[in-house]
Amino acid sequence: MTDTTSGSARGSKSDKAAKGAKGPKAGLRLERIHTTPGTHPYDAVTWERRDVVMTNWRDGSINFEQRGVEFPDFWSVNAVNIVTSKYFRGAVGTPQREWSLKQIIDRVVLTYRAAGEKHGYFASPDDAEIFEHELTHALLHQVFSFNSPVWFNVGTQQPQQVSACFILAVDDSMDSILDWYKEEGMIFKGGSGAGLNLSRIRSSKELLSSGGNASGPVSFMRGADASAGTIKSGGATRRAAKMVVLDVDHPDVEAFIETKVKEEEKIRALRDAGFDMDLGGDDITSVQYQNANNSVRVNDEFMTAVENGGSFGLRARMTGEVIETVDAKALFRKMAEAAWACADPGIQYDSVINHWHTCPESGRINASNPCSEYMHLDNSSCNLASLNLMKFLRDDDSFDAERFAKVVELVITAMDISICFADFPTEKIAETTRAYRQLGIGYANLGALLMATGHAYDSAGGRALAGAITSLMTGTAYRRSAELAAVVGPYDGYARNAAPHQRVMRQHADASAAVAPLDDLDAPVWAVANDTWADVVRLGARNGFRNAQASVLAPTGTIGLMMDCDTTGVEPDLALVKFKKLVGGGSMQIVNGTVPRALKRLGYQDEQVEAVVAHIAEHGNVIDAPGLKSAHYEVFDCAMGERSISPMGHVRMMAAIQPWISGAISKTVNMPEDATVEEVEEIYFEAWKLGVKALAIYRDNCKVGQPLSAKTKAPAAASAPAVAAAPAPAVEKVVEYRPTRKRLPKGRPGITTSFTVGGAEGYMTANSYPDDGLGEVFLKMSKQGSTLAGMMDAFSIAVSVGLQYGVPLETYVAKFTNMRFEPAGLTDDPDVRMAQSIVDYIFRRLALDFLPFETRSALGIHSVEERTRHLETGSYEPVEDDELDIESLAQSAPLAPAAPHVALPLADRPKAAPAAAAHNSTELAEIRLGLNADAPLCFSCGTKMRRAGSCYLCEGCGSTSGCS
Repeated sequence: MTDTTSGSARGSKSDKAAKGAKGPKAGLRLERIHTTPGTHPYDAVTWERRDVVMTNWRDGSINFEQRGVEFPDFWSVNAVNIVTSKYFRGAVGTPQREWSLKQIIDRVVLTYRAAGEKHGYFASPDDAEIFEHELTHALLHQVFSFNSPVWFNVGTQQPQQVSACFILAVDDSMDSILDWYKEEGMIFKGGSGAGLNLSRIRSSKELLSSGGNASGPVSFMRGADASAGTIKSGGATRRAAKMVVLDVDHPDVEAFIETKVKEEEKIRALRDAGFDMDLGGDDITSVQYQNANNSVRVNDEFMTAVENGGSFGLRARMTGEVIETVDAKALFRKMAEAAWACADPGIQYDSVINHWHTCPESGRINASNPCSEYMHLDNSSCNLASLNLMKFLRDDDSFDAERFAKVVELVITAMDISICFADFPTEKIAETTRAYRQLGIGYANLGALLMATGHAYDSAGGRALAGAITSLMTGTAYRRSAELAAVVGPYDGYARNAAPHQRVMRQHADASAAVAPLDDLDAPVWAVANDTWADVVRLGARNGFRNAQASVLAPTGTIGLMMDCDTTGVEPDLALVKFKKLVGGGSMQIVNGTVPRALKRLGYQDEQVEAVVAHIAEHGNVIDAPGLKSAHYEVFDCAMGERSISPMGHVRMMAAIQPWISGAISKTVNMPEDATVEEVEEIYFEAWKLGVKALAIYRDNCKVGQPLSAKTKAPAAASAPAVAAAPAPAVEKVVEYRPTRKRLPKGRPGITTSFTVGGAEGYMTANSYPDDGLGEVFLKMSKQGSTLAGMMDAFSIAVSVGLQYGVPLETYVAKFTNMRFEPAGLTDDPDVRMAQSIVDYIFRRLALDFLPFETRSALGIHSVEERTRHLETGSYEPVEDDELDIESLAQSAPLAPAAPHVALPLADRPKAAPAAAAHNSTELAEIRLGLNADAPLCFSCGTKMRRAGSCYLCEGCGSTSGCS
């Protein structure tokens, strides 16, 4: 696309744009990218009708239903469900309800076209039509998507809010603090998130004018947290998204750091006492500070003091004088310890953030939105849009840089037009946003793109390609911004900030030119990007810029699902094995479609590709896949699992793309449960050294509200020899061996347990051999003769026969725990507070009753007593005295004479007898295919969510735990 009034050459474009700044503003001349004159994009695809029916996770009842909706035939079931339930407007069941994708695209695109024509963006009606058709095609074919507020609001009767990200401000006065509560509440009500810096508020160590001590910001955080929780529970389907930032030199910084650590200790104590403390649970509201992400804003002075082991001064808010001196390294250690313990606080690097600030004459950058990608002036907002990178990968695996740049121009033009008609939650935000016109273009599917092109996420080649694409995207966005300035004028605050804005553009250009391309994939992209930045510097000096900010990297939660992206934002792939929803209901497990493309790129033949894909389908990873070179394993590394990307690999990727992002990157660095505080310190320190603007860490199992663990206790290195040592003769022995059935005697000891899972009641009777563990299981659910009762009877018989033929119980536990289907949810068992299905509960209970500690622990299954011990001692393992008690109980209770079946209280249940040695950790790891096990359950549908940037995303219904 170009903005010339004649011709399309780059040189003439620059000249025309420059003339446009001085002479008549002729409007943009546009060229077609994907569409054909005379053919509407809707007429070029095949449409079909589908039924969208979404069920309640507790009882199977229908909680959303809309039949006969219209979508292109290439849209997935998941994308159709999410758009229908989230973005269609009008009451369900009424004639006003939208029923076709055409309607919502038209609602948005025609509003954008009308505003563009009204405000003089287009040179002619033909250019306006090209804009409409190209925008429609790109949305229809999932090339990009606007952020959720656009789909919620644009073209409807409600306020036309287009921004998803907001930054507020609060001063040291009660009026300002109460305004903060109100403004935040209005933003939450509209489905968006907000962040602010509390550092202007006096600390609790300073005096009021009346002579008393100030309350301090931590105290006022309680009121804001309660407000956010109330608004969330007042009808929203996701938690209020907010960010609270405090400067590292604030005298209350230590109290701020410790807020969530103390509350997490309360949560664990209440959970172990039987309260429902999961995210969204009935009792979670009894603790504080749970609705915000906390971040400490550090500067170069503090980080240098940490590096050199020096002291650092905490300053009074009103006078700026140092009122306390602390050891910088000790304070930094406290931050790392808190993050290790509960994932908060995150960290923001103030000096680098403001070094890249385009508008310092208008004020500093003090805070961010909840996910830390939008950083600009106080009382401002940013509307987002994200491109699907996989749509620009050619058949020969090269990246189509030219078409990518044209789509970026199209999207940035549309995003800027939206500010002309947008509404805002407060007048202060409206004034700032209209004066600075902050935009946030970004992308999704980077992880899938890197894998498809044969690059490991944590590799020099992967970082080079990601950096080149990011540089091209932001450079193109700023070039179009300069071209728009020639047509409709620069942003109001530009004249005041012209010198620093142009300085930052040169910083971007210099950083891009300094990179040495690595291979045939990134080199062409760098070449186009460098040419683009040269245009930016030249055009910006002549025309100014239409936008103070152009790009961010957002989590792309719901809109990533709308675009059928395999990966969100800058994240790597989560797992090689995924679940695909099927038309008509149900789902199937499939290997990520990017894997075959990556294997072909790496030179493997079709037969080899089939063999590797089959191995992944069975094992969930590429370890020992037939014919796959070990040097290529890293290409298939994912965020979690057997071969997971190292935490520092995430940081290196952030550093590789940060120089070409106007704002920042929404990203959480995942760490294993056994990570140390020192490793957290290293990540926070190295991120500063590498020029990252902000990040957060999450250590597996560091928070309550996660019923499962995503890691294997034994390290991968220890399990590898076990896999390699399985020789071919072992397979022959299995074939030749004829198992014999060992029946139970007439009288056998047993335990009968009553249970409730997600509101469904049942009984389980587990009978054991007098001398050798579990031998049969009986399950009773629902009324005799019902389908469920019959299936449970059949399932019981199958499991019982397998046990009697020698199938180890731990094998059943490894295969059936984590299986997810309704009914699911809360149970009445204090040892198993949450179950993903009845089968999941049954085998967790059997593991607790019949497997030795070592085996259960390897599977991540612990009793409430063991979890309590872990809190007190740091270890699940029983102390020596406990081991003697367990042994004596094991020798007596399970071997007692046959007795009538009774339902024993769980607290009185006999401990498990020592039995076979712990199962091979490699086999136990097979259950780790649902890999984001630490995530909460979705408020709307109960599906386990997965991490997307700093938020959680539900792949079932599209709900997010933060901003979209």
